[in-house]
Amino acid sequence: MFTAFVYLSAALAEIAGCFAFWSWYRLSGSVLWLVPGMLSLALFAWLLSLVDADYAGRAYAAYGGVYIVSALLWLWLVEQRMPDRWDLLGAGICLAGAAVILLGPRGA
Repeated sequence: MFTAFVYLSAALAEIAGCFAFWSWYRLSGSVLWLVPGMLSLALFAWLLSLVDADYAGRAYAAYGGVYIVSALLWLWLVEQRMPDRWDLLGAGICLAGAAVILLGPRGA
């Protein structure tokens, strides 16, 4: 349960940080958007380091599926665009892959 909470929190921090850069660069927002963006991305990196995994690469790979689902939720809730069936199918495939990476039995 802790890992799921960390992954969801990390995804929110990463998406918020990236959206801050998006707001500055693509939406002609103030350069001041970069400050919370960088802080949010630093929070994202710290949160991801809290995941209990033997290797960073495995933790990051499993996180990818959670990030994709979170990004689609951002699309829907913040940007007011409903994900289509292909978005949802892709997210489901990615979550299945993340579960295999995170929960798969490991040899000794």
